[in-house]
Amino acid sequence: MRRSQLFVKTRYQEPADETSKGAQLLIRAGFIHKEMAGVYSYLPFGKQVLANIASVIREEMNKIGGQEVDMSILQNKELWEASDRWDDTKVDNWFKSKLVNGTEVGLGFSHEEPIVNMLRGFTSSHKDFPIYIYQIQTKFRNELRARSGVMRGREFLMKDLYSFSRNQKEHDDFYEKVTQAYMKIYNRLGLGDITYKTFASGGVFSKYSHEFQTLSHVGEDTIYLSKAKKLAINKEVYSDEVLQHLGLKKEDLVDEKAVEVGNIFSLGTKYSDALKLFYTDDNGQRQSIIMGCYGIGVSRLMGLLAEHFADDKGLVWPANVAPFDVYLARLGDSSQVVKEAGELYKRLTQAGTLVLYDDRDASAGEKFADADLIGLPYRLVVSDKTIENKMYELKKRSSAKPEQLNAESLIKALAKPKQS
Repeated sequence: MRRSQLFVKTRYQEPADETSKGAQLLIRAGFIHKEMAGVYSYLPFGKQVLANIASVIREEMNKIGGQEVDMSILQNKELWEASDRWDDTKVDNWFKSKLVNGTEVGLGFSHEEPIVNMLRGFTSSHKDFPIYIYQIQTKFRNELRARSGVMRGREFLMKDLYSFSRNQKEHDDFYEKVTQAYMKIYNRLGLGDITYKTFASGGVFSKYSHEFQTLSHVGEDTIYLSKAKKLAINKEVYSDEVLQHLGLKKEDLVDEKAVEVGNIFSLGTKYSDALKLFYTDDNGQRQSIIMGCYGIGVSRLMGLLAEHFADDKGLVWPANVAPFDVYLARLGDSSQVVKEAGELYKRLTQAGTLVLYDDRDASAGEKFADADLIGLPYRLVVSDKTIENKMYELKKRSSAKPEQLNAESLIKALAKPKQS
């Protein structure tokens, strides 16, 4: 990508209608565009960050047997009436509309009912189960107050997985696999050391659930944390009963602010029974299906990463999330510099390195400021001076001092490690 061909421009003035630091930086750096409160468009850089986060999630879901689908956003009222979740007094954050013929429809905030209904057409025998289905899709929730930028929106990208098991042990085993997979995701995103499995309310899904909470000064939740056991309790369910259930003591806990970055729920047979999804066992007897659901907010993670890794100069993306690997800044417009930078851009691209090439007619200060604001892992400089020295100047975003590397060392330094 060449900066001269990109329609997006950086901004150096903070948006007046945005209080979240992460959202301010994402807007200024050209990753997102605010449409209205809680609703954002994702520009080329932002779309790629979302895709990179989704790719990490997708890989870990596939490893535990997940099958990816993409279900309809428009929701059938009758399905939700069957589970008693269409009524606004039961679920208070629906977006609802009507078709031209007057039929009421909803915009999906979750997909338990439609995915159960879909499975009825494909399953009947115990041999058909267990089944694990997930999607990465836009969800809609009519939040009373949209805040914290993309971390709490009315329209957001989410991974939701649904499990269908024949018995409690089969469900519990998979539930634990998801827990481990989630921690692998957070580790890969650089958040593993500050993310904790947290006992929480089940909301409209179940009595209790588990959240994954990442410690952050911008956190909306308060958790009581046992660092020794790497386990926490959300303030909303904190009680002596819960402490006893988890084997925790008040004096061993510290209270922290945190951001919810994932949740997992045991649903029992509530939705499968309501929509008549059963299986026939070895003896020909009809049996209920035990369900679980497992969510991760993809766009929320983007907002948290932007907030968590930022510094006073701008964004600082982890390498496996950044939209590009390196910001190539061409300083000067002499024929030699233009040629050298163009050839290096081509060579790096052919080697598999993702390069954002700043070929604009702009000052060194402007290009360096943009490189810091956009927050790619590396900044690479080509100038008359580097050509004279026959070396390239490579600087990590998180480092104060640049390195001087020859061409071969540069290619090697920017080569991507293979993901296990």
